[in-house]
Amino acid sequence: MATMNATRIIPRRILLAVTGLTPQVVTETLYALACRAQSPWIPDEIHLITTATGAENARLNLLLPDGWFHRLCSDYQLPEIRFPVENIHILKDAEGRDLDDIRTPAQNTLAADFITETVRRLTSTLDSELHVSIAGGRKTMGYYLGYALSLYGRPQDRLSHVLVSDPYESNRAFYYPTPYDHPIHSTRGNKEVTVDARNAQVDLADIPFVRLRAGLPEKLLKGTARFSQAVAAAQCVGRVEELVIDLAARGVVAAGETVKLAPKEFVLLFWLARRRLEGREPVRCDKTGNPDAAGEYLEACRQVYGENSGETERAEAGLKNGMDSAWFSPAKTRLHAALVRALGQSGAAPYQIRASGKGKGDRFGLGLGTESIRIGPEPSSPPG
Repeated sequence: MATMNATRIIPRRILLAVTGLTPQVVTETLYALACRAQSPWIPDEIHLITTATGAENARLNLLLPDGWFHRLCSDYQLPEIRFPVENIHILKDAEGRDLDDIRTPAQNTLAADFITETVRRLTSTLDSELHVSIAGGRKTMGYYLGYALSLYGRPQDRLSHVLVSDPYESNRAFYYPTPYDHPIHSTRGNKEVTVDARNAQVDLADIPFVRLRAGLPEKLLKGTARFSQAVAAAQCVGRVEELVIDLAARGVVAAGETVKLAPKEFVLLFWLARRRLEGREPVRCDKTGNPDAAGEYLEACRQVYGENSGETERAEAGLKNGMDSAWFSPAKTRLHAALVRALGQSGAAPYQIRASGKGKGDRFGLGLGTESIRIGPEPSSPPG
């Protein structure tokens, strides 16, 4: 009987780091991964995120024919690692020009978006492993890179920080422990001393991180990712689905987040939530108008705002011909927009109104389970 040998897919290994004026973190991290680890992890390619000045620094110190990246590979006989100049990704300003530094809030936001999109792109295929180092660059760059990996990281991805022994740490002449004597100048107190790079101790500290990728909406996984959008979408990951409607305070809390609603949308959500708790079928609403639905909504409005309130009077005028799609659809759209603002797109989905019906989508109701809905208490006294 013929047998088929299973072919193991070897993932593409990618090392990603942020750097500023110290490109040494690249060779230090590469040394710790490939030369010092008990189970060497040798990347197939290296990518950097940096500023315009940092990019030139990395090019001159690492990538020239006698640069320290090539020296490390030669000294430790590493296999070919792709690290062309094109893999140095320079932060951009709002006009698409290279950023030389991150100084303003606007530049900070652009850097966050740039880093997030780079991580999204490098984690977009299943056949890769990403190792992220946050040892270099400004502290904000390291923070955004680590958080971006938390948002998009997969089970196979890792996060680390390289640790270098004294007096080699922050020494601009040190790039990695050489396998031969290599004197470099250092300072000890007020004195300049010579130390041997061969004696340096370089270790890698693995940093555990929470993986939130599974909760992100599809458009953020496949399209351009902005940091703020990804964070907003991830805020509801892992939260218990719960809708609390406080009639006395006229407030709504969903998944622990306050949802700000205008009176019309508040009553709409309250009315549909109550119908869901009562086990009733989705309500019909089309262009012909539904007088029964209009009556139910008005009763809910009177319960919340009072018989003679301005809200009730406006609702009575708008629903005099019954509840039709011209009234219902804009209110539904505004309700959904408010939920998305509070919870993000994926977080809002369980609380939105769902359409049903035979091909027409003319029946509407909440899909949230009754065990997840709480309504109360009643207003202390009749409003209005």
